Amino acid sequence: MVPEIARRVLLVVNVTAGRGGRSSAIADLIGALQHCGLQVERVDSLDGLSEQSGQLLRSGQLRAVVAAGGDGTVAEVVNRTSPETPIAVYPLGTENLLAKYLKIEMDAAKFVRMLAHGRTAYLDAGRANGRLFLLMAGVGFDAEVVRRLHQARNGNISHLSYIKPILQSIRSYNYPELRVYCAPGGPEPVSVRCRFAFVFNLPKYGGGLRIAPAADGDDGALDLCAFERGGLFTGLKYVAAVTLGLHQRLKEFTSWRGQQFRIESDDPVPYELDGDVGGMLPLTIEVVPRRLRLLVSPDWTPVF
Repeated sequence: MVPEIARRVLLVVNVTAGRGGRSSAIADLIGALQHCGLQVERVDSLDGLSEQSGQLLRSGQLRAVVAAGGDGTVAEVVNRTSPETPIAVYPLGTENLLAKYLKIEMDAAKFVRMLAHGRTAYLDAGRANGRLFLLMAGVGFDAEVVRRLHQARNGNISHLSYIKPILQSIRSYNYPELRVYCAPGGPEPVSVRCRFAFVFNLPKYGGGLRIAPAADGDDGALDLCAFERGGLFTGLKYVAAVTLGLHQRLKEFTSWRGQQFRIESDDPVPYELDGDVGGMLPLTIEVVPRRLRLLVSPDWTPVF
């Protein structure tokens, strides 16, 4: 059982996350939470989440806001709640990269034990043109794929959902030049020109690709990874190099660790945040140290 006062749980459910058919998983989760003595209120609209969670937090009744969905759902919850709000992640999405980093599985019984007896972990976040992101920001080809996917989306998605937008992007994307500026802490920023750019808070990209293997969510910095050349076959070479862990040896690969970044282009170029559509360049990114208050198991350690 949990302490008498902090028993209220706001359950934010994204019914379009992941493959679909998650109704039974949500029912199991609600049942397990109630069996543990928690008072669960399901939230299907985020419009009032900020005020609702804030009231419960101030009165000391809030155990957690549970984000049941994918990485985009968690990011949306974080953007709509205060920094003091405890967040718990229940993975129902396609990739669930944050949940994997936190070692959280889609197991209602284990999740409730974590909620009742876990501890709080404070992790950094990134802020991109004013919006918080948790995992990474991508600029260029991958953002074009995400833009096309969400433009045509009308329900749940799976890994297969990406095939069509990837093929469409291969046929039409021109790999415009990007100008990236970084302020790593010295008096003068450093810069690079590239065709692919990523800024990571945590180490893994979709598909388990470790583009920034040393990225640490608790170091007060973000990791930029840039690939200088564009084109389909060059991109495939980069994917192969990342898969084999050899991309850091490439002459056309650049990585920096810093607190602030600026990415520009003379052409219209999209960016994505945590696998969701972000917007169009220019893009200003900064780290927000210890912005995330996440509930984790008592023995959790970061996964690199």
